[in-house]
Amino acid sequence: MKRLLCGLAAWGLLMGLTGPAKAQYMFTEIDFPGSTYTVAYGINDAGQIVGYSFLEGGTEDGFLLDVDGTYTTLDPPGSTSSFAYGINDAGQIVGYYRDGGVTYHGFLRDVDGSYTTLDVPGATYTEAYGINDAGQIVGRYTDIGGTRHGFLLDIDGSYTTIDPPGSTYTDANGINDASQIVGEYGDFGTITFRGFLRDVDGSYTIFDVPGARDTKAYGINDAGQIVGYYTDAPGTIHGFLAIPGG
Repeated sequence: MKRLLCGLAAWGLLMGLTGPAKAQYMFTEIDFPGSTYTVAYGINDAGQIVGYSFLEGGTEDGFLLDVDGTYTTLDPPGSTSSFAYGINDAGQIVGYYRDGGVTYHGFLRDVDGSYTTLDVPGATYTEAYGINDAGQIVGRYTDIGGTRHGFLLDIDGSYTTIDPPGSTYTDANGINDASQIVGEYGDFGTITFRGFLRDVDGSYTIFDVPGARDTKAYGINDAGQIVGYYTDAPGTIHGFLAIPGG
């Protein structure tokens, strides 16, 4: 934990001294045909992109944008709306969908186009957010008492609840190929959120961007670098990159 916090502090100091790097990018607009807005959430090493769009008729649909520029709507059977969040290098996609009522179910779309519904046992809502190349899936679920927990769905079909100590609200958002998981947790009594890293041995490292009111982690790569966003004392939201070491 000390190494991670030192890395965060050193990174913040470096950025404060040097200012933001001015990288050169070519930007390509992503607009699902017929949509009023489009959100892209995940991309794999092949360049396949997933996200969701809000259509003029009022429907929200997940989509896959392939490398040839074609869009595929992601509609799990029985869904009235869908949201795609993660895609791995095999092309497997995870997200969640709403059924005819108000219940959310996670889904896995496999490379052959088939869907598997993901429901944590005993949950009233299940939402999948990340998938690694091994097929391990992370997300969040709400239990019958209304408490939100993170989860890990392993390749053997078993679910593990992800709850850092003291949490009454947990989101597991990202997982790398080493099975390290990141997200945020909080206590609704204080309405404060902190980032966490869950390592492969089940241990937790809790971290806060220095001076932040809230810290939320969304992605982790195979080098252990973590991205997310934080809210400063005045209430402004900033992205962050946390680099291990330092």
